This record gives sequence, C-alpha cells and structure tokens, in this order.
Amino acid sequence: MGLHCDFIWGLVGFLTILVVGELGREVIGVSVNPSENENGNGLNGVRIQSNCGSALVLPLVESKRHGHVVDRRFERRGRGLVEDARMVLHDDLLTKGLEIKLMSSGVPIIYYTSRVFIGTPAQEFALIVDTGSTVTYVPCSSCTHCGHHQDPRFKPDNSSSYQTVSCNSPDCITKMCDARVHQCKYERVYAEMSSSKGVLGKDLLGFGNGSRLQPHPLLFGCETAETGDLYLQHADGIMGLGRGPLSIVDQLVGTGAMEDSFSLCYGGMDEGGGSMVLGAIPPPPAMVFAKSDPNRSNYYNLELSEIQVQGVSLNVPSEVFNGRLGTVLDSGTTYAYLPDKAFDAFKDAITQQLGSLQAVPGPDPSYPDVCFAGAGSDSKALGKHFPPVDFVFSGNQKVFLAPENYLFKHTKVPGAYCLGFFKNQDATTLLGGIVVRNTLVTYDRANHQIGFFKTNCTNLWSILPAEPPLAPPPPPVNESSPIESPASLPEDKQDFGSIELLIELDGNFTTILNQTLLFKSSMASELAISSSQISIEDIKEDGEHVVVRCIISPASSQLFSSSAAKALAARLEDHTVKLPEIFGAYRLRSWKGLPPSKWAWIHSDRAKMGAMIAILVGVVVLLAVIASLVYWYFFKYRNRGQIKYENLEVAETNEEETWIGDEQL
Repeated sequence: MGLHCDFIWGLVGFLTILVVGELGREVIGVSVNPSENENGNGLNGVRIQSNCGSALVLPLVESKRHGHVVDRRFERRGRGLVEDARMVLHDDLLTKGLEIKLMSSGVPIIYYTSRVFIGTPAQEFALIVDTGSTVTYVPCSSCTHCGHHQDPRFKPDNSSSYQTVSCNSPDCITKMCDARVHQCKYERVYAEMSSSKGVLGKDLLGFGNGSRLQPHPLLFGCETAETGDLYLQHADGIMGLGRGPLSIVDQLVGTGAMEDSFSLCYGGMDEGGGSMVLGAIPPPPAMVFAKSDPNRSNYYNLELSEIQVQGVSLNVPSEVFNGRLGTVLDSGTTYAYLPDKAFDAFKDAITQQLGSLQAVPGPDPSYPDVCFAGAGSDSKALGKHFPPVDFVFSGNQKVFLAPENYLFKHTKVPGAYCLGFFKNQDATTLLGGIVVRNTLVTYDRANHQIGFFKTNCTNLWSILPAEPPLAPPPPPVNESSPIESPASLPEDKQDFGSIELLIELDGNFTTILNQTLLFKSSMASELAISSSQISIEDIKEDGEHVVVRCIISPASSQLFSSSAAKALAARLEDHTVKLPEIFGAYRLRSWKGLPPSKWAWIHSDRAKMGAMIAILVGVVVLLAVIASLVYWYFFKYRNRGQIKYENLEVAETNEEETWIGDEQL
C-alpha cells in the first residue's frame, strides 16, 4: 500500500482515539445498526472511499429469538468437535452467527444476519454470518419440515436464473445424490443434533441494497428439511464464511469478485452493532497478526502459546493450546472454551485479582458459573474491577482482552458479571465471539494469517469518507404481491412529497388494528420523526400476514430527497427499525416515493417566502416613511422664504395716488 496508506492509517488511528474507526479497500462490507449521517438519514449501501481503494458498507441486522431457551450444553461449537464423515463441508463448529445463549435465564438468542438476494428476480433472505460454516443454505418452497422464518421460502421456479445441480455435475461437491430427483444433495448434522438437508442449487446471489458487487452464480443449499435449533431460529438460514469449496468466500474468490480476505468486527457488551467486510483491506499499523495454517484444518486456527492475566502467564505449557484442532477462532460461537487445565488456571488467576468483589451463584443453577457482584452496571468501568488479559500468539504477538472480552452480564443479579470462558471437555481451544468484542478481526486467508485490532466496532464505518450508494439490486419476491424496485424510482435529484410503505406483519390482525397508535409512535421513535408525519391508510389481512399501508410525510417545511427516501426504506428492508413484539416479525413489501402536491413548493419554500415577504413589507414601510417625509418637506415648508407679489395695476394706482397727494401737499 506504500507510505500514503500508512499515513492514512496513522490519521485513522488518531481519529480512533476520538471517534474510533477503520479504513477499507476494494470490498463489500456489512455493518450492524448503522449510525445516522449528518443529515439524519440512516446510511445504507455506502461506498467507502480512500486513496487506498474503496469499500461498500451494508447493514448486518441483530435478530432475536424470543420465548425459546437453549441449554448451554448444546452450544454448537462447544465441547466435542466431532468430524462429519458424511461430507466434507467442515461445519462441525457451527453456531448460527454470534449467539448469546444464557441458558434458562430466558435471555433470547441473538444472531447477526446479512441480507442476501438470490435469483432473478431477486428473493430476499436474512442469513446468519458464520465463519465456522462452509455451506450457505435457505429454506426451499418444497421443504417438508422447515420452521417459520423471517422471509418467505426460496422459490426456484420463480427464478429464471436458477439451475439444478445433477448428481454427475462437477458442481456436486458433496458427492451425494438424491436418486428420487437425480439432484446433488447435502446434509448437515450438528453437535446438538439439529440438522439441515436439501439439494444443491446454483443461482445469482447478491449482497444488500446498493451493493457494487454484482450478483454472481453461486452454489447454495435449498433446504427440504431442518430440525432442532435451525428449525426454531428466526433467521432464514446460514451464510457460510469458512474454508471450503461451498463457502461464499471461496466461491467469490474463485470468480475473481473479491480478494481472499474478509473482516469481522462485533460490537461491545452493551453497544452491539458492528461490521463485516468481504475482501481485502489495508491493515492499520497497530493490527496484530497471528499465523493461521489452512493445512491443519478447515477451521480458522491460531498458534496460541500462552495466556497472561495482569501481565503474568498462566502456569500452563503451550502444548495445552495445541491439542487436537489447536486453537480455533470462530466468531459464530458465543463464548470461549478452554481445555480443563487451562480453564482452571485462568479462573484462578482472574479470581485472585478481584479484591472486594463478592462471589455469587450463576444465573443457571445447572452450571457452576464463576460470577462476581459489586462491579456496577457500567460495563465501560469494568477495568477498575477486573484485570486485563493478553493472548500471546507465535512470534510474541499479543492481543489485549478487556474485561468485556471474557465476561458476560449476570441476568439475575444487577452489577454482577460471570466468566464467559468454560471448560471445553475437549483438547481443542475454542475462541468465540466474546473474545473479539470491539476488535476488528481480519481473516487474511491469502497470507495465512489473522489480524486483530482493538477498536469500537459499532462506529467502525461511521468516520470513513464515502460516496453515494449505487441503485440497489433487484428486490425480493413476495408470495402475494410484487415489490417495486427502488432502482426504478426517479433519479436521486428528484424530491418526494411523501413515501408510501407496504409493511407485512406477522402479528394478530385484531391486535394490530387496535394498536395503530403504538405502531405509529414506535415507527416515529425508530425513524426519529414525529408521529404526526405517519399516516396509516389501510390495514388488511393477506393470508397468514397483516399488511399495513402507511404514508410518511416530511416535516412541514421540507421535502424528501430521493436518497433520504431510499435510506429510510433501507432501514425497514434491513430490519434496523425495531418494532414491539406485539406486531411480530415484519417485512417491507414495497415502497415508493410520491410526487409533491401542486402546493408543495409553497410548503418547501415557506421559510424563504416568509423572509421575502418580510423584506418586501419592510421596503414598503420604508418607502412610505420616505414619501411622508418628502410630502412633509415640500408641502409644509414650500412657502417659507418666498416674496409676496401684488397685482401690478393696483400697485401702480396706489403709487400714483400717493405721488399726487404729495404734490398737493
């Protein structure tokens, strides 16, 4: 990248202290909970621009499953990591995205999903990003046992670009055949006994609204059955980012669409949010790299040599971290799992540094969690109570772990925290998403290394210079009505008088009908507008869904620019707008910008007109005053200093009479 990029990273490093962020190159990116730009419009599909190249940021979405509790013993990548002998997909560590599983405490599972568009016309899905998976799959319309997910199932027959994969096709990577339909199939069975199976298909796959990465024909799984946690999750499916021929990364790299690298950045304990970037980025100077040997396994492994607590190494030989699969980094796993000896040493070292904090039972009596109370509710102040931790990799490369990187909040005792590290009951050391909170992690596959850079992931993209987004890819297909393509809308320079939205809800029709005020206030709060700007025009049932047609108007003195309208719609498309649970899951069916009314110019220029009228009135008043003064001057004082004239004949007569009189005298 040269000196110039180093200078830019130096500048960004300085800004990181103030605002925190990173710089990207030729890539697509995905971010969670994007901030608003200076105009107050949520950014979507924004291309990051720098002298080192460019990147496009697309939103990841935090998705929660409510009302279902998952036993921690079944976290998919924890404990035993059993190889799957039936096919070489190498997904044995699978946990669906970054899952927060706090057992019977009732805390919902949280996933991070990316919007993906498949087919022609495109059908939209929310897929959990997963570095431990090498296969991408979505529920198929022919699925005989699939759960109720966020979006309608994929309909191959509705896509003109969909291709089946026959059993003898070179694309049949699994070497498994469904003889009934003579199509290549896949099967995945995970450690907690959830499963996914179906047929492989090939279709155009694109990323999010405004993506500059054109859709490419990629292989993916079309699910015909799913069980367990996969059946229950809200997200539609999985986006496999692991190593393997069916991985999204491997396929895109193979087509030359991106470089062999991607980055993930998950938000902190309280902030959430984060970013994902597909492609290579110039690393910041302070990024620490650890070797990752692709020949050892298909997981993203690391050469961890020691763990230090408060600067003191654990009394554990380095070989402990090299057992079986070694040390595996999997952002899809929630917690970290250490071999028994390493965990015991880590727990003791942390406990010895806690001073006045009091040990308390964990949130789940089924587990011997290590928890402490008295640290307060401010997670940013945990460094005052808990010691720093360093992971030391080969070459003495140290990665700093703040307390939020090894603790999770106690769900029943305020101000209490528990260790997010557990015994793996396996020789493998597994580092989950908790370890990389607020850390930019670059999976530099081309150079067989993984980089770590401590930063604020929630604001990672927000300080980066950007250029306007491209028109979004084809929109998803809905089961009941087509979606108007935002790309077909007028040019960005055109203003809209209002925005019409068709929103599909999964809630009860009667409940939604009686909660229109809550719907309006929730939408207004999320969009940072007044509820008076939202008008609900129609609510109707459509099959299993409820469709709400509403119109959003701008503030009285404004119009919607096309880019602002697209940004608002994108927030709904990508589910960064959160609605109360009473409305169920929602989906934006369509949106369109409505032209201004014939009197809109009056409203849009009201302030200017008011100023002009005020100026005009002032001028008129001034002229009136001047006219009055002129009148007063010329008419009141016009006779001042003038000579009085007499009639000439009268004057002469008077003069003669006077003279005669003198003579007579």
